[in-house]
Amino acid sequence: MLIGLVGRPNAGKSTFFKAATMADILIANYPFATIKPNHGIAYVKIHDLAADFGKVSNPREGYVRNGLRFVPFDLMDVAGLVAGASEGKGLGNEFLNDLAGADAFIHVVDMSGETDGEGKPAKDYYPGEDIKIIERELDLWYLGIMKKVWKSFSRTVEAQKTNFAEAVSKQFSGLKVTSDDVKHVILKSNLNVEHPSKWSDEEVMSFARALRRYTKPMIIAANKVDRPNGRENFNKVKKEFDYPIIPCFADGELTLRYADKAGLIEYIPGESKFSVKKELSEKQKEALDKISEVIEEFGSTGVQQILNSVIFDVLKYLAIFPAGSKMEDSKGNVLPDCFLMPEGSTALDFAFRLHSDIGNNFVKAVHIKTKQAVGKDYKLKNLDGLEILTR
Repeated sequence: MLIGLVGRPNAGKSTFFKAATMADILIANYPFATIKPNHGIAYVKIHDLAADFGKVSNPREGYVRNGLRFVPFDLMDVAGLVAGASEGKGLGNEFLNDLAGADAFIHVVDMSGETDGEGKPAKDYYPGEDIKIIERELDLWYLGIMKKVWKSFSRTVEAQKTNFAEAVSKQFSGLKVTSDDVKHVILKSNLNVEHPSKWSDEEVMSFARALRRYTKPMIIAANKVDRPNGRENFNKVKKEFDYPIIPCFADGELTLRYADKAGLIEYIPGESKFSVKKELSEKQKEALDKISEVIEEFGSTGVQQILNSVIFDVLKYLAIFPAGSKMEDSKGNVLPDCFLMPEGSTALDFAFRLHSDIGNNFVKAVHIKTKQAVGKDYKLKNLDGLEILTR
């Protein structure tokens, strides 16, 4: 799974990325500080299933702290997007190519109003314009892919009576669009797929927009809410747009994670509190007091909440544990693995995720908590722990 960070230049994407991954990257207060995409590992925070049995997991990937388990996924930060990117302006072509493999987007938006749509200093700039810019460029990206072949494509579909959904999914295969995705979008529209050559420009654009929104869902990280106009702009944006919008203070999260790493404080990502472990300088106290005020108002810095929300709320994935009767692998590691599975996945899907041989020889699955046996069609639930039995 790959999540892409999008946003216009200087919105705080790189700060968000570094706070989420602790990767060593450049953070600078000027447009296009990010040129090439940065790849890193971010984590969703879930309950550690082992804690229900008085144990602590030993993750093969990720980590555990205080009964909480952090499960990894791939996060990518790409160059900032400006108006006209779909036509190659700025670093638009590279930006869009880099995003093709993403399953969803976190759009980092600067709520301060202190920089404009190109990342340059401004006064009282409305951040809702940034959301519109990104939306339009992403829509035009999809539209451009369609329009390259639309005339010949639509006529071929009609003449050969080709399955429209399959034909479109092939055209967008590089963007991870499936025929089921296309079918879903068509069902929600009033478009005549038997005669696509008769679609107006507006109808083609409407279809491209709907396909983009469904196949590349997006959440808004309302960054820099700590700034003087941040709270007011956040409230305005939340009223205007129907995306999930979460207040965010990426710079504060990064400070907390560095302080925790240095042993100055104890802080678990996403928590509303931290505790001081060592004597701090006046400057350090002042910085941490400021962060405390923000997280007291909003409940957290927002970074971990956004990471969890994009995986569990936007993409609707489930965290599932392979759990044998002893909860340990051959080396004595407790629940070493945890997998993120799409909503609607079955016990058989999970078996195949573990290994093709396990899937092919599936007999039943057993819940680690209830000891209840379930069949191959059992729909997985978040935080299930299952032992797969094979013949």
